Amino acid sequence: MKTLNLGTRVVLITGLSIIFSVFLILFVAYGRLLHDFEEVLSERQALQADSMASRVNEELSIRLNALSAFASTLTDGEDLLPMDQLKFAMARQPGLENLFQDDLLIFDNNGVAITENRFVPNRIGTSYADRPHFKRAMAANTPIVSRPIIGRRTGLPLLSFLAPIRSDDGDLLGLAGGTINLTQKGILPDDLNPEPGTLLKVLDTGHFIQVDALQPGTPAPDLPPPGEDMLIDAALSGVNAGVVSDGSGEDWVYATQHLDRLGWLFLSAAPYALATQPAKAWFKSFLWASVAVMVPLLFFAYLMTRAATHSLSSMSEKIHEMTTGNARNTRLSITGTTETRNLANAFNALMDEREALDALKSQFVSNVSHELRTPLTSINGSMKLLDSGATGQLPDKASALIKVALRNGEHLQALITDLLDFDKAVSGKLSIHTTTTRIDEAIHQACEGNQAMANQYGVRLTSKHAEGLAACADPERLRQILNNFISNAIKYSPRDGLITVEAEATQTGYIRITVSDEGDGVPEHFTPNLFQRFAQAEVGSSRAKSGTGLGLAICKELAELMNGKVGYFYNHGAHFWLELPTSPCTQGSLHENT
Repeated sequence: MKTLNLGTRVVLITGLSIIFSVFLILFVAYGRLLHDFEEVLSERQALQADSMASRVNEELSIRLNALSAFASTLTDGEDLLPMDQLKFAMARQPGLENLFQDDLLIFDNNGVAITENRFVPNRIGTSYADRPHFKRAMAANTPIVSRPIIGRRTGLPLLSFLAPIRSDDGDLLGLAGGTINLTQKGILPDDLNPEPGTLLKVLDTGHFIQVDALQPGTPAPDLPPPGEDMLIDAALSGVNAGVVSDGSGEDWVYATQHLDRLGWLFLSAAPYALATQPAKAWFKSFLWASVAVMVPLLFFAYLMTRAATHSLSSMSEKIHEMTTGNARNTRLSITGTTETRNLANAFNALMDEREALDALKSQFVSNVSHELRTPLTSINGSMKLLDSGATGQLPDKASALIKVALRNGEHLQALITDLLDFDKAVSGKLSIHTTTTRIDEAIHQACEGNQAMANQYGVRLTSKHAEGLAACADPERLRQILNNFISNAIKYSPRDGLITVEAEATQTGYIRITVSDEGDGVPEHFTPNLFQRFAQAEVGSSRAKSGTGLGLAICKELAELMNGKVGYFYNHGAHFWLELPTSPCTQGSLHENT
């Protein structure tokens, strides 16, 4: 992130925010969607359990109503019909026999069986008044159905239906009864599992048997022990709906419905996958729709971000040009947002002040340099006359002082010359005369002219160059650049160090001259400012050397005027290089910077 520009960062932040928001919405939507499908599935199971309970209750009501209608025909208004009429009436009830599986009886008002449609040994004359459902029917004088009764002889669960036989005054004259063997079809619907994969169980909570698992001729199956069937355990826990895992780890959505008159519990369950599958299908569709919306949204965000940061990028480039000294008459257009316009106004005001300061400084340097140059030239001339003995032989001490004064005067003269040259470069008055220049001669002259300084600093100076190399350059300005590079290398080289000046032709049509030393090189942090005016590395330290800091800046200006370029790199020592074009140039051509 540290290397990315502002526009890219904003695009990344915006894009990631959109993607995160979309996926957060998708996550929340999927959770809500799954919850909704779970509720729908749970409601469907509750409806199915309720529907089954209602159908069973309806079957019970049909039988009770039919039995009550039959009971109303067994009296003359005051007493039971005679026995022969009761048997005759019993024999003419094929529909009722079908409802009660051929098992109909008539009881007197004491609960004693007096006639039956199907002979069962020892049943006629037996009193059933002690049975709970008989007690309820006789006490309430209303039709009732018993809860499941385990047959004494068969061990099979039975349902007993009773309808009171009443006189016109409402007195109990007897009971019409019918029984149903639950192992046979009739009460429970044939389609216990209307949907594939779903379960519907009917549990008898009084006898703890599973009614839907009854088989003809076999005893009623008991419910599984606790912990064996988690669905049945959940149904019997009293929680009428929820989600439970079975022994295999599969989740089920269940719901229960209780039928009070029989004490039966209807359990409807469906695999949880019936909720997740449609939720996943909807989520997949929603995901693709979200992606289809997100892609153009990201592209639009990218365009808007780039448009918003384009002006800032332009400003940063021009500010960078200003800091590197490459900006000349640079101004920013006052457009864009309020913040951008304010920044552009501030930058333009800064450039106005900077150019005013540059002009003032250049004028000051030019005036001071011109004012110092004339008397300094006279002083240096006088010192040379004294040093040459034109006024007579000087004492040794006086001669030594004269030499020191003359050396410092010449150094000051060189500094003033640099200031004047740079002033010309800034004002656009620095001119050069390019011609075809032999590089070996220029290097030889530069090394010869700096040999005395190399001897003084105790370093070795050598050259390497190919014969016959020539470049389009101003010989004097080329000599000025080489002198600057070599003198800097001498000053910053360790004692007994080696300075090499070499030249070679490049593949791009230039001649490269490199001045290499064995010093520590330029500090890495200072490298970008190396060829800027008044720039000196480690100013104020013991390594700082005397000078104006204009030498390398002048070298850069001179190289560019000769259609060349300068540079620096470090590789086991400092390497300053100059590249000049090899293409033929018009003899004595004039170039001025503008």
